[in-house]
Amino acid sequence: KQWYQRRVAITAGINVVSYKPIIKPIPSAANIESNDAVYAYDEVDSEVVRCYQEFSLANIIHHALKEQESSEQSARMNAMENATRNAGEMIDKLQLQYNRTRQAVITRELIEIISGANALE
Repeated sequence: KQWYQRRVAITAGINVVSYKPIIKPIPSAANIESNDAVYAYDEVDSEVVRCYQEFSLANIIHHALKEQESSEQSARMNAMENATRNAGEMIDKLQLQYNRTRQAVITRELIEIISGANALE
């Protein structure tokens, strides 16, 4: 089966919380040979085109891996930030519950002391 186009799907980070899938084409030998910029500095034979094609593929794969790694770190950072915020909210709720329970115990003890003192009179 003949491959007409070769492409690599990459997850590109737009910002810390947003990612976008993009498709990068892998240049074929015909695309490289038809580009005039390749011939600007030196003569190009089939070996140079093949080396450039290999370099382009390696560069695209390296870029894809770095984008994926960056996206993963960003997602981890987001998850840790959310976990920290949720833990803080939970601590605040538990602190409020503890203070209310403590206040209720103190109030009950005061009522018992006052009731005992009134009973002695």
